[in-house]
Amino acid sequence: MSKTVSTMLDADAPFDLEEELQARVAWHYYVGNLTQQEIAERIGSNRARVNRLLAASRESGLVQVTINSRIAPCVALEEALVKRYGLTRAVVVPAGVDRDTTQAALGIGAAQFLSKELRAGQTVGLGWGRTIRATLRAMPHRNYGPLAVVSLQGGLPHCPSINTFDLVSDFADVCQAEAFLFAAPIYVSSQKARDIILQEDAVRETYERARHADLAVLTCGDLTESLVMTYGIGNPEQRRALKAAGAVGDLLGHFMDAHGGPIDHPLNRRTVAVSLADLRSIQRVVLVSGGEQKYEATRAALRGGYPSVLVTDEHTAGRLCDEPEPTAAAGAKHGRRAR
Repeated sequence: MSKTVSTMLDADAPFDLEEELQARVAWHYYVGNLTQQEIAERIGSNRARVNRLLAASRESGLVQVTINSRIAPCVALEEALVKRYGLTRAVVVPAGVDRDTTQAALGIGAAQFLSKELRAGQTVGLGWGRTIRATLRAMPHRNYGPLAVVSLQGGLPHCPSINTFDLVSDFADVCQAEAFLFAAPIYVSSQKARDIILQEDAVRETYERARHADLAVLTCGDLTESLVMTYGIGNPEQRRALKAAGAVGDLLGHFMDAHGGPIDHPLNRRTVAVSLADLRSIQRVVLVSGGEQKYEATRAALRGGYPSVLVTDEHTAGRLCDEPEPTAAAGAKHGRRAR
């Protein structure tokens, strides 16, 4: 596979300050391999503007990226995943050399898919996590027409790296959408407290909007370094209890067993988020998940029948396709979503 990146500059064309800045940013990014933050510091701006300049340079044709391969193994794995797990679509990207580069690749693959799927009038439900942040960073700034974006889950009172509110706001900025925030914590003290919170007018309206989203974009969390585990569940005793109850990971803060069913644990009964059952009823659910640490959680989500579209990396896709079929009893217990 080869990749060609070129900047199309005409020396005889009238001088254009905006085009000159786009070219300078594109050169630093594609040729100089600087990060968007490094470029922002170099030009005295911010990362959001650098992202917009890069998107504008691609859309205008100033920068042209050509990948001279369909990456045949990835295409074959996409077809195998669709057939194996009853998906409507799969997107498989090459795996990176480490977790961060794989995450960035997943974000690019998801962003390319979403940019073709978004339509005026849609309500987009948005999950939480570093992979979703990578997706938003790769999304081209574009007006898709009237869009609404809504949180699928509550947030955390303390999460210095990223929070659900940040992601919804970022999506609204990138896609010029109207934002609806889930103004509640993801975990509360009891099931009764959760039920009371969901009856509050502001929370109930957001919850209903999220349940009836046209498109949902989310990732799953593992039991080691996910944001939920790091910032939401600080108690080691509770972590051990989740594992003892059979948890392999979470979707929207709901912990699943290896076959995708919700585990029997008090935490699942006090989670403020769209339920796993409601998730199955959303017409288009895009799961963006990959990497070795997330393998078991990704597999559980697929076995549970929650996503209709999977964006993953080549290594994870290969393992998922080679995985033996679950037993008949396990498949009958949770079932797959109707497509």
